[in-house]
Amino acid sequence: MSTAEPVATAGMAIRCDRVVLLYPSDEGDVAALRGIDLEVEAGEAIALLGPSGSGKSSLLALLAGLVMPSTGRVWLGDRDLGKMTGRELTRLRATSVSLVLQDPTRNLLPYASSLQNVEFAQKLGASRAKKELRPPADLLSALGLGNIGPRPAATLSGGEQQRVAIAAGVSLGPELLLLDEPTNQLDAHNRDLVLGSLLAVNRNLGTTVVCVTHDASVAAAMPRTVNIRDGMVGAEGRLGRTFAVVSRDGSIQLPDEVLEVLPPGALVRVERRANGAELFRSDPPEGG
Repeated sequence: MSTAEPVATAGMAIRCDRVVLLYPSDEGDVAALRGIDLEVEAGEAIALLGPSGSGKSSLLALLAGLVMPSTGRVWLGDRDLGKMTGRELTRLRATSVSLVLQDPTRNLLPYASSLQNVEFAQKLGASRAKKELRPPADLLSALGLGNIGPRPAATLSGGEQQRVAIAAGVSLGPELLLLDEPTNQLDAHNRDLVLGSLLAVNRNLGTTVVCVTHDASVAAAMPRTVNIRDGMVGAEGRLGRTFAVVSRDGSIQLPDEVLEVLPPGALVRVERRANGAELFRSDPPEGG
């Protein structure tokens, strides 16, 4: 890998305040997100972890400005996405926010070389970026991909394609990099290489990275994990420890192992302590 440092960029902070996202259906509105509160500091790297249908990809689409919240507000830096025009959102995606899709073939031109794919991504947004851009060959080398620069994307392995897609995604020096299941269907070796590229982008460029995944091993490799369950933030993982998250309305999603002793519908007594609170399962009083 090249020792040359990529051109540093400033990361972008994220804030979601009581975000609800409804999708219409024949049976009535379906809530994909049910009051998301989330703050991400500029330059953080986080994983959004959850099973299929949990709402994590809907949250990613919100952060990309592809959909707007039904209620609540989303800020990227000092920008309130709900107050931006369509043209402003398009410019934001062209210069400051980059989205890498799950299938790498949707991010790349198959018969163009890896180098040409990065060059093409830069040309698409160079007129709007209005900043110094790193030469594509240097960017590929900085991410350990210099040896595959001349090879057509269609001849690369899935892991190599995903890493080139990441290089193309950061070619304009975005402040925020969003990725939807970037390691899906990769073996452990290629998964680790892709994760290494993500962490290199975060570490060397200062880019804020948000990665959606259903794979707990992928989430564990990121400095911070936010668990999404039933359209809400259920828990957070930091430095190998898992924490439940109290939302702004005071609600909390209990971990699965706690739900075994406090199942849904259980009556719970909450007692305050000097440094927190304790929960106790309690039967209703007789005659109550």
